[in-house]
Amino acid sequence: MKKTPVSICHLLNRTKLMKKAMIMVDNEKQEKKEERERTLSERVPVLQLSSMSLQDLQNICKELSQKIDTVDEERYDVDSKVKKNSTEIVDLSQKIIELKGKKRPALKRVRVSADAMLGALLGAKVKESVDFKANLKTVKKEEEKKEEVTDWRKNVDTMSKSGMEGRKKLFDAPV
Repeated sequence: MKKTPVSICHLLNRTKLMKKAMIMVDNEKQEKKEERERTLSERVPVLQLSSMSLQDLQNICKELSQKIDTVDEERYDVDSKVKKNSTEIVDLSQKIIELKGKKRPALKRVRVSADAMLGALLGAKVKESVDFKANLKTVKKEEEKKEEVTDWRKNVDTMSKSGMEGRKKLFDAPV
């Protein structure tokens, strides 16, 4: 048994399905045509016009025209009802949309470089990359106050006052 590629088998199956579908569609059309003929034969009797007089033919024509008029009136009424209902449906659907309010679509995270974002915002004006730091304000820092280096021996008096006794002496000292 010879193996065929998958694509050929797939095509063969597809053509078989299409042929079967066409046959089924033709059968449905034929059934609808037969059903239509059957319902027409039930509703409309066959007329024997050859044996009728002129007066009978005129009466049949009047009856048929009256039936046509009633059918036309019913069709018009149904048409107007359908139009009225469809306008009501449109109005109600608009009210529903208004009551629900506008829904915002879920936003998706998109990674865009700064150059691409500027290009999108400013258009084709920006062809080269922009240096953001160049446009920033420069702030002058205050110069740090350097404490003068003093001799540690001058602070000996405060060192001897360390501890609780020294602090007490500081508080007791006259101001």
